[in-house]
Amino acid sequence: MNPIVIIGGVVVLISVILLVGGLSGRPAGQELVEERLGDTEKQPKQKEKKGKRESVVGAAVDRAVAGRGFAQNLSTQLARANLKWTVGEFLVMTVLFSTVAGLVFFLLNRIIFVPIGVLAGFFLPRIYLSMRKNKRLKLFNDQLGDALNLMVNSLRAGYSTMQAMEVISNEMPVPISEEFGRVVMELQLGVPFDTAMANLIRRMPSADMDLVITAMSVQREVGGNLAEVLDAISFTIRERVRIKGEIKAMTAQGRITGYVITALPFALAGLIYMITPDFMGGLFTDSCGWVMIIVSIIMIGLGYFVINKIVSIEV
Repeated sequence: MNPIVIIGGVVVLISVILLVGGLSGRPAGQELVEERLGDTEKQPKQKEKKGKRESVVGAAVDRAVAGRGFAQNLSTQLARANLKWTVGEFLVMTVLFSTVAGLVFFLLNRIIFVPIGVLAGFFLPRIYLSMRKNKRLKLFNDQLGDALNLMVNSLRAGYSTMQAMEVISNEMPVPISEEFGRVVMELQLGVPFDTAMANLIRRMPSADMDLVITAMSVQREVGGNLAEVLDAISFTIRERVRIKGEIKAMTAQGRITGYVITALPFALAGLIYMITPDFMGGLFTDSCGWVMIIVSIIMIGLGYFVINKIVSIEV
C-alpha cells in the first residue's frame, strides 16, 4: 500500500481517538456551571480531576489560539449554534474533515480532486455551523412573538419579570426556552439583569429581542406598564413574521432556481469526469482550461449573488 495512505490513515485514527476522548470527558452538571461562571475557588482535587479529563489536542489548540480575534469570534458562533464544543475541538474536527476528504479522493485515484476535497473538508464544518446558527436564530425569532404574549399574560396575572421569563423557559419549545432558561439561571446566581440580557443578545443577535431588552431596561429605570409595551412589541413581531412568511412563499421559485442553476454545473462536471476522465482532463492540464474554470466559477457566483439579492426582501 502507498506509504502516504498509511501515514494519512494513522493521522486520522489518532485524531479521532484524541477528539472522541476529549468530547467524552467534557465536564457536566455542577462542574460545567462552575466552569462557565469562572469559579476560581475550586478545591485542588477538583482542578486535578478536571485536568485529567481534558482533551490533549483540544486543550493544546485552545491555549495556542487563546486571546486571538478569530478564536473569540468562533467561540461566539459556537455559542449561537448551541454547540458544546471548544474552539480547539472545532479546529481539530476541521483538520480531521480536511484530511479524510483528501484521502477519499486519493484512494479513488482522483489526484486532481484532492485539493478540492481538502478545501471542502475545511469549509463543511463552518457551513454546518452557519446553517445551525441561522436555523436556531430563525426559530427564536419565530417563537419570540408567542413568548412575549405568554410573558404579557404572566405579568398581568401578577408575576414578576423573572417569574414570567421562567414561565417561558418551562412552557415554550426550544430554542427560546433554553435561552430564557439560561437568563433565569444567571439571574438566580446573582448576575446583574443588564449583564444577563447582554449575554442573551450575544447568543441570539436578534433585532426584535434587542428591542424587547431595551423596553425592559427602560421600564426598570423609569417605571411604567411593561405588559402594555411588550404587548405592542409582540403584535409588531407577529405581523413581521407573517409578512416574512408570505414573502418567502412568493419568492420560493426564485430561490430554488438560484440553487439549481448554481449547483447544476458543478454536479454535471463531476459526473462527466467520473464517467469519462479523459474528456474533462484537458480542463485541468491546460492553462486555457484553468482560465475557463476560474471565469466560470466567477460568473456562477455572480449569478447566484444577483438572484439572491433579487429574492431577498427586507421587512
